[in-house]
Amino acid sequence: MKKIQIISDKNSKSQKIKNLLIKIFNKFKPLKSNIIIVVGGDGFMLKTLKKYKKTKNFFYGINSGNYGFLMNKFSSKTIIKNLYKSNVISISPLEMIVKNNKNQIRKYLAINEVSILRQSRQAASLSINHGSKQVIKRLVSDGVLVSTPAGSTAYNLSVRGPILNLNSEKLSISPISPFRPRGWKGKVVSHKSKIIIKNLNPKKRPISAVADNIEVRNAKDVIVKTNHSIKFNLMYDKNRSLQKKIKIEQLRRETS
Repeated sequence: MKKIQIISDKNSKSQKIKNLLIKIFNKFKPLKSNIIIVVGGDGFMLKTLKKYKKTKNFFYGINSGNYGFLMNKFSSKTIIKNLYKSNVISISPLEMIVKNNKNQIRKYLAINEVSILRQSRQAASLSINHGSKQVIKRLVSDGVLVSTPAGSTAYNLSVRGPILNLNSEKLSISPISPFRPRGWKGKVVSHKSKIIIKNLNPKKRPISAVADNIEVRNAKDVIVKTNHSIKFNLMYDKNRSLQKKIKIEQLRRETS
């Protein structure tokens, strides 16, 4: 049976955990050979998931960063037990399709969110549709973001977007510092929606489109939809599930 694959970030803490894992798995053989242990922070996990998007691996994250929303805590004493008893959650990413000011098309995946951001001192001027239905005719703001349930406690939460349950089958459309209409708080739509965002004034008010951490500048039109053909299988310790982390953030918001 093949050994579990271990991928780690380059920082010293991640490398130290990786070396400990290698020693542990030299003594124990895994039940499954299609597990990839990812040591790092959320950003490194996102990068790794996209790299292996065409595989059917299971990903177990070990946090060596700050909060590590997509990760588990590391314990050398319980790592084997945690792997055997872990729960699996499958999530699908967003697909961002961007046409820039030279009519070039770029496509990228986003696991957390797609962000549309003003590119200059001028506020963005945007129209937003989902399918044939208009969400907002003209939004003047610093931008807007479309978030998955898994990403709803990340950037989406910081702009006061709603926290979505993992099984809600919804996407959140949240404005970033809206100026007009000032009171617009966004909209929650079905995960089957095709969200179309247009730059109403690309020459005077340029915008960037960002899929998690990959930026396309001078965007004219952006289409955001869920790519249901891709499934990422994330493994979580029983007491650290992604759904539980989302509920904790919901409670924090309610009591803050």
